[in-house]
Amino acid sequence: MSHWRIAVVVLSVLVVPLAAAAAPAGKVVIAQGVDPTTLDMMNQSEQPASNVGAQMFEALLERDPSLKLVPVLAAEMPKLVAPTTWEVKLRRGVKFHNGEDFNADAVKFSIERLANPANKLRGSTSFAPIDRVEIVDPYTVKIHTKKPWPTFLAHIALRQASIIPPKEYAGKATADISRNPIGTGPFKFVRWAKDEEIVMEAFPGYWNGAARVKTVVFKPIPDDAVRVAALQNGEIDVAVNIPPHLANIIEKHPKVFLSTAPSIRTIQLMIYTHQMDSEHKPTGAYAGPTADKRVRQALAYAVDADEIIKSVMDGKAVRVPTMLPSLHFGYDPALKPIKQDLAKTKKLLADAGFPNGIDIVLNGPQGRYVRDKEVAEAVTGQLNKAGIRTTLRTYEFVNYLNNMVYVHKAGPVWLIGWGHPTMDAEAIYVPLFKSPNIFVNWHNPDFNGMAEEAQTMMDEKKRLAQYHRINKLWIEEVPAIPLYQQIDLYGANRRLSWKARSDELIRAYDMALKDGK
Repeated sequence: MSHWRIAVVVLSVLVVPLAAAAAPAGKVVIAQGVDPTTLDMMNQSEQPASNVGAQMFEALLERDPSLKLVPVLAAEMPKLVAPTTWEVKLRRGVKFHNGEDFNADAVKFSIERLANPANKLRGSTSFAPIDRVEIVDPYTVKIHTKKPWPTFLAHIALRQASIIPPKEYAGKATADISRNPIGTGPFKFVRWAKDEEIVMEAFPGYWNGAARVKTVVFKPIPDDAVRVAALQNGEIDVAVNIPPHLANIIEKHPKVFLSTAPSIRTIQLMIYTHQMDSEHKPTGAYAGPTADKRVRQALAYAVDADEIIKSVMDGKAVRVPTMLPSLHFGYDPALKPIKQDLAKTKKLLADAGFPNGIDIVLNGPQGRYVRDKEVAEAVTGQLNKAGIRTTLRTYEFVNYLNNMVYVHKAGPVWLIGWGHPTMDAEAIYVPLFKSPNIFVNWHNPDFNGMAEEAQTMMDEKKRLAQYHRINKLWIEEVPAIPLYQQIDLYGANRRLSWKARSDELIRAYDMALKDGK
């Protein structure tokens, strides 16, 4: 897999840039499988929200098409001036959509809002190492961390670290920000009709020149076939998460085309071992058989992920031993995915005191990931054949997150996809498995301690060795069962020029319209 580019599509110009004086023109409609849960970028950890937010918000840094970190609202790359202090020079002449000036006050307000655990923002857990922001002058800040933090630069390039206007949002709740999102990006919010469309228009005061497109619309279309039909009919211009069995329709269509690339996302079954309270802290072992490690191991040996890749994903996926694809820091090429072994499943269940099998519920989303319901159905069938009597329940994605995942009611087993633009083990293990966190339903003090140590290791060789040790502990304890690394398929209208990138963002401001309509 070393020759593959990490997947994800971001629209990018393939033609000579338009003249700087050219006014924005035309409309582009982008269909995702689901609507965002929120437009407050700090209060989300989901790609659909980040795709929308990428049009309106900017952070201090971002990744260019080659995945290199580059300055955006920072005037240059931040400098480490002390073991726990980063100095950031800020770009001048930038305005928020409401007319406020971008400056050091905005950075301090935004970063401290994100990092403050009292704000209970869903995207904040990865930013816990940040201590405070010191204003040096109106266009210089120092960001202080509690300990040395090797992935600082990668994290402040994330969508959750978007900079927002302090005067407008001082004292405002996250719901108020979601209803009226204001950033410094090339597009300005117009309206959000929930579960129908999100509309934005080019911001004339954008610091980096006017966007090429005048109007951008995001639509949620959960049904794969309906999304592809809308692309064929010209109702939409870009469709994400094309299922493999519909790819040929797009490839053969005269007005649309298909783009394929391996994704940074993996799909996995998460397993409850502990119950968490409203503060995401463990209250004790989960009241069910998955609290026993042997049962979790039995589940892992009952699943045939290779068969799911072949029969459900039409081969458009790759097995992984952990949730770290090969281009992630912390990946260990010596580890191999386990193979289905029903004899081991039976023995492990008997050893755990369940010779007659167990009964569980598998919860999952519908319409969020490529063939997510079909994957969950295949897993359910395999578990049932292995003596693990499984009931499948699927939900609309926003409901799934808000009413089950975020409140720790998705157990004992639940399906989710996870990919992180930092491409670092920290961003996999900390938000999903280091308690307390909003996604975490496993409490292991040894793991927590090892993860905390890794978060402060500035020596890359030592940090890599630490994550290799963490990988092995994680595999032994089975808090999740990795199924596969996804290969993403995207469809687009031929009137657009774009190419695949690797940070899973669809940015309309990089889009070129061939016909100007």
